[in-house]
Amino acid sequence: MYAQPIQKLISELSRLPGIGRKTAQRLAYFIIKSDDNYAYELSEAISNAKDNVKYCSVCGNITDKDPCEYCSSPTRDRSIICVVQDSRDVIAIERTKEYKGLYHILGGAISPMEGIGPEDLRIAQLMARLDSTVEEVILATNLTVEGETTAMYISRVIKPLGVKTTRIARGIPSGADLEYTDEATLANAIEGRRIID
Repeated sequence: MYAQPIQKLISELSRLPGIGRKTAQRLAYFIIKSDDNYAYELSEAISNAKDNVKYCSVCGNITDKDPCEYCSSPTRDRSIICVVQDSRDVIAIERTKEYKGLYHILGGAISPMEGIGPEDLRIAQLMARLDSTVEEVILATNLTVEGETTAMYISRVIKPLGVKTTRIARGIPSGADLEYTDEATLANAIEGRRIID
């Protein structure tokens, strides 16, 4: 149906997460119809990102310099480490402008169904970072079965060290109506309630 180069482009685009065949076709035609500079700039941006992006040797974040901007910043609070599953979680937390500590990226979550165990994550590297300067570890893994399992595992491993371990709050998002909130979220919100000052 398509010329071989277009078919190859559609095939490669459809391998991207969240991109189905129809979206891949639209993207392929957009790229083909765009001026020549756009296609070459897109190709160069992909190559440049692939060649120059690496993982921070300290926290595991995706970066173009090692150590990353968070680990090398003299203004970050080095007594707190926030543990997240993915580099995208760092961006989400940074957008709040509330957290000023360091990060540790696990690279996923424990998932026996997918064959991912603790040894497949960056848990050993986290443990190596827990020296006398670290006062608190915030477990900010996703609020899924896998994220909860990972948080529980890490808290058990850290406990003997005497480092304060906390879990991010969970519950009803701001602006949500109770009648539309699922039971698990509502139960978590009730369980995690706090005193109003």
